Amino acid sequence: MPYPHLFTPLDLGFTRLGNRLIMGSMHTGLEETDMTGERLAAFYGERARGGAGLIVTGGISPNLEGSLGRPGPEGCFGRMDTDASLPLHRRVTDAVHAHDGRILLQILHAGRYALSPDLVAPSPLQAPINPHTPREMDDEDIVNTIGDFANCALRAQQAGYDGVEIMGSEGYLINQFLAPRTNRRTDRWGGSLANRFRFPLHIIEKTRESVGPDFILMFRLSLVDLVEGGSEWQEVVALAQALEQAGVHIINSGIGWHESRVPTIAQATPRGAWRDLTACLKKNVNLPVVACNRINMPEQAEQVLASGQADLVSMARPFLADPDFVRKAKAGQSGRINTCIACNQACLDHIFSGKTSSCLVNPRACRETEFTQTMAPGPERIAVVGAGAAGLAFALGAAQRGHNVTLFEASGHIGGQLNLARRIPGKEEFDETLRYFRNELAAAKVAVHCNRRADAPMLASGFDRVVLASGVAPRVPDIPGVHLPHVLPYDVALSPDQEIGRRVVIIGAGGIGFDVAEYLLHQHAARPLPITDFRKKWGVDPLWCTSRSARRGGLAEGPAPEPAERHITLLQRGATFGKSLGKTTGWIHRAEMKLGGVEMIGNVTYERIDTGGVYVRVNGKARRIRADHVILCAGQQPFDPLGSQLENATIPVHVIGGARKAAGVDAERAIREGFELAQAI
Repeated sequence: MPYPHLFTPLDLGFTRLGNRLIMGSMHTGLEETDMTGERLAAFYGERARGGAGLIVTGGISPNLEGSLGRPGPEGCFGRMDTDASLPLHRRVTDAVHAHDGRILLQILHAGRYALSPDLVAPSPLQAPINPHTPREMDDEDIVNTIGDFANCALRAQQAGYDGVEIMGSEGYLINQFLAPRTNRRTDRWGGSLANRFRFPLHIIEKTRESVGPDFILMFRLSLVDLVEGGSEWQEVVALAQALEQAGVHIINSGIGWHESRVPTIAQATPRGAWRDLTACLKKNVNLPVVACNRINMPEQAEQVLASGQADLVSMARPFLADPDFVRKAKAGQSGRINTCIACNQACLDHIFSGKTSSCLVNPRACRETEFTQTMAPGPERIAVVGAGAAGLAFALGAAQRGHNVTLFEASGHIGGQLNLARRIPGKEEFDETLRYFRNELAAAKVAVHCNRRADAPMLASGFDRVVLASGVAPRVPDIPGVHLPHVLPYDVALSPDQEIGRRVVIIGAGGIGFDVAEYLLHQHAARPLPITDFRKKWGVDPLWCTSRSARRGGLAEGPAPEPAERHITLLQRGATFGKSLGKTTGWIHRAEMKLGGVEMIGNVTYERIDTGGVYVRVNGKARRIRADHVILCAGQQPFDPLGSQLENATIPVHVIGGARKAAGVDAERAIREGFELAQAI
C-alpha cells in the first residue's frame, strides 16, 4: 500500500475508522437552502463513496441566535434546535452509511460572528468582520445555550450521526469565552482561567451525559488564535487536558480567528504551515489529535502521520476539489487527484458573498444533483481550439461523457493563462492543476496537438462541433508612448527570460496588476516560502507552543516588512485598489503590497510615457514617475481569430471563457463555463 500510515485504521473501542483522513467541516450554503436534504445527501454521499474515513458536516447551529449563515427557517438543515430538521439529517447520514462511511455533525454557535439579528456573545464587543454588536449573555442565556449544545448532540444521535464535533476555535462562541480579547466578564463565566474554561467544559459534560459513551465526541480546539488578547499556549494545553478528562475522544486543530490578520489557509500560506503545533499538543495529551490547514496531497498527510506529528489529518477543501481523493490515494493514483489550490474563489468567497459554495477546479462540487455524470446520448467528433482553463475543462468533461475530442493549442504547452498564474508567488499550486489536466486528458484519450494552429476550413469539414476557447490578449491602453520598447504587456513581463529593471510602473491595479507586482517583488525569492520566513513575515511568534512563549494569541511584534527587489508603483484611474480581488483574500494581497513598499496612486489621468518614466495627473496635479520598465495591466480583450471565420459554418460553434467575454474572466469562470458546456452536449 502506497501510504501505510494513512490507511491504518483507528480503533476508538466502540467504533473503528477505516483510515486516518478526515473530511473537515465546510459551510456550503446548502445548510440554509436545501429544504429536502437531497443536495446535501448527494454531496456527502459522494465523498463517503470516495473513501473519506470520517466526514464532518458544515457548522450546524444549536439555536436560532447562533446561526453562522443567514438564519434559515425552522426545519432547515443548518439549525437543529427542534426535531423538524431530523428527516433532512437522516437523509444525509443514510447516504454516508450506505458507503460504510462515518459522519459527525459539527455543532457551531457563531456568537459575535453570527448574522442573526439577535446575536449574542460573552461580552457586548463588536467583531471587526460583523456590522452588528452582540448582546451580552446573562447567566440564564449561558446555561440555556449549554443545554442547546447537548440537545443538538442528542438530536444528531437520533438522526443517525456517528458523533459530533464541538466547534471551539476560529473565533466562534466557545473561543470567545476562552479569550480575554472577547470575554470581559467578572462573574463565574469570566476572569480566571477556571471561569473561562467553565463554558466549554460544561458543554462537553452535558453533551456526554446526553449521548452516552459510545458516540464520537470531537472538539475543535484553537491551537493559536493569531489575535491580540487570545489564549496563551499553556492555556491551550490545560484546556486540552481538561477536555480529555471530560470525555472527548479526539481533539481537532483550529488555527486563527476569522478576524486575524495572518493568512492561515490561503495560497499565501505554505503547505503544512501549522502541523508542528499539533505535534506540540500531541506531547501533552493521550488521545488522538488531528492536523489540519494547507495539507492537500496524500504524500503530505502520510509524512505528518509517519513523523508522529498527528494521529489523523483533516482536509476540507481538498474534498471539494476531488470527492475521490481517498480512493485515488489508496490506489496509488495521487497523480490523478484534482488538487485544491487554496484559492478561496468559489468556496469561501462564495460563502461570504451569500452564495452556495463550489470549487474553482471542480465546478460540480455542491451541484451533484444537477450534474449527474451521465454519458452523452451519442458520441460526436469535437474540436477544441485553445488549451487554457476553459478549453481544458471542456475537453476533459466532453471526453469523459463519451465524445471524441481533439484539442488544438498554438503554443508548445497546455495551460494558457494558468502558465502565467503559476509564476506568481503563492500560486504555485496551479502546477497541480496542470498536472491533473495532463494526466486526465491522457486517461480520457483526448488527442492533444500543441504547436498546432487550427484553421476554419479544417474545423468546419472535419468535426461535428467546434468549441473556441482561444482566451484573451492584454488590452493596450491609448496612451502616447505605449509602444516604446520598455513598455511591456503583462504576459511578456511574466516571461522567465524577460529582464526587468529596478524601477517599475504598473498601469492598472486590478487582480493582474497585483499579481505582477507580487511577482516583481519576489521574483528571485525561494518558492514556496519557507515556513519560518512565512511566520516572520506575518508576525507569528517563533517561540509559540514552547515554554518560552508568554505572548497571548501567538503574535510577535507585527508583520516584518521585507527587502523588496524593486521599487514598484501601481497606478490606476479609480480610487479603489484591487476591486476585483477575492472577498476573503484581497486583504492578503493589499498587505503584501504594503510589506513590499509598493506605492499605490489612484485617481490618475495618463498623459504620456517616455524613456524616463510615466507622466500623469493625480487629482489634477502633474507628476512624473521614473521607470526603467512600464508594465501594462490595463485589462484584457477577447482573442478569437476564428470566430468570424466560422460564423456561417454548418456545424455548431461555441465560444467560451475569455474568448467569449474577457471582462472579469478568471480561472474560476473559465473552468465553470467549459465544464457546464461539456455537460450540456
